[in-house]
Amino acid sequence: MNDFTIKSSTRLWRLVEERTRPGADVAAIDARIWSLFGDDWAVMATDLSGFSRNVAKFGITHFLQIIHEQQRLLVPVIEAHDGIVVKSEADSFLLLFKTVPSAVTAALAMQQTCAKVNARRHVEEQIILCLGIGYGRVLKIGDEDVFGHEVNLASKLGEDIARGGEVLLTPGARAALADIDRPTPPISTLTWDEVAHEYVGEKAYFRARY
Repeated sequence: MNDFTIKSSTRLWRLVEERTRPGADVAAIDARIWSLFGDDWAVMATDLSGFSRNVAKFGITHFLQIIHEQQRLLVPVIEAHDGIVVKSEADSFLLLFKTVPSAVTAALAMQQTCAKVNARRHVEEQIILCLGIGYGRVLKIGDEDVFGHEVNLASKLGEDIARGGEVLLTPGARAALADIDRPTPPISTLTWDEVAHEYVGEKAYFRARY
């Protein structure tokens, strides 16, 4: 049986290849790419606090176990909140949610799940999660990959800026929450701190306190 379908990634890179040709109508190609793949999504990037430092101290096999346990614990939480796992690399996830409330609710549930497990563990065995959430128009290539400014911002927050146990939002994600007329728990119970940190044109982020 012949497969007449073309993978989303194949279609994208064909268009990108067209873009490189002399005389290409770049604006028209870009418009086609965004028409095919562009949409508004909440993007979540996760990281484990102190991972590289603790690998050096306790050894990689110990933290392969931590990575395995993180996936076993958190993937059901992600799925329960309709999240899409785009990438799982080493100690990090890149996730998509259709709305910011669902992303933030999932983030809180993920942190609570880790906290419950960590309460029974020695420090070196704890799963200490850092989370960054962005929201805006991105290029979603099937369930294989995602590209965009908010992807970069969320990754910066989750991997470099957030401390263990924190949930940080980009200005775009925070604005999306502010637009909700009647927020329900747990969103309505959160308070927010502004975090001054300049990165690619963004000068402040927002820390959820819960």
